[in-house]
Amino acid sequence: MSSRPLSEIGLIEGITTTRAIRRYTDEPVSDQDLAAILFAATRAPSGSNRQPWRFMVLRDDPTSREAKRLLGDVAVRIWELKRRRDGYDQGSGRRADSPKSRMAGVMQSFAEHLASAPVVILPCYLRYREPSHFEGASIFPCCQNLLLAARARGLGGVMTGFQAGCEAELHALLGIPDEIVISAAIPIGHPRGSHGPVRRRPLEEFVYESHWGQTPAWAVDPPGTRHTSAGPPGHRARLEGEPTR
Repeated sequence: MSSRPLSEIGLIEGITTTRAIRRYTDEPVSDQDLAAILFAATRAPSGSNRQPWRFMVLRDDPTSREAKRLLGDVAVRIWELKRRRDGYDQGSGRRADSPKSRMAGVMQSFAEHLASAPVVILPCYLRYREPSHFEGASIFPCCQNLLLAARARGLGGVMTGFQAGCEAELHALLGIPDEIVISAAIPIGHPRGSHGPVRRRPLEEFVYESHWGQTPAWAVDPPGTRHTSAGPPGHRARLEGEPTR
């Protein structure tokens, strides 16, 4: 991780180097760091500037530990299902040095140790209208702000949906009103490892101009960009009407 002063981490650098951090040291997250990253979260845009968010912070008190235990149990169950369904132990997953096997190891450890993360933040959405597919636009931007601010403070985290598997229990345990939606569960801590340039597929695969499937010549990655081969089966399968290049 960069040792430069926090103020020297530029916006684009922060965006392009904020990895999903799933391993944490035992070092506590300070009140000052929490205040800073949550302040950044609340600078996010929202529909009509309603700011329909609240943040439940789980640290080390008995109630928080129980809430984190509930989340950890769900994480283990979900990962076990995904590991079998997606064949993480098949094919290249049988080789300990393969990317597939390494990812499986990271996810297994993450699920098993989620309950011991220094902090878990539950971004909550104050629903003020009938459920809509668009309502995420007023809660997920603040989650990304939170993760970017964590990166700038030398912390790391990852946005998960594990709360969905124990939402009723979390509502009851934490006294969250029934009409409030728990939108995510974001563990935060000091990385056991580091941030660094994230790898994605080439920009040309994602950008069209004027017509579906027509990639413009300017849609190229900066020099030195490293790519990933990751993606679900058929990631680049042609959609109906998409021309062959």
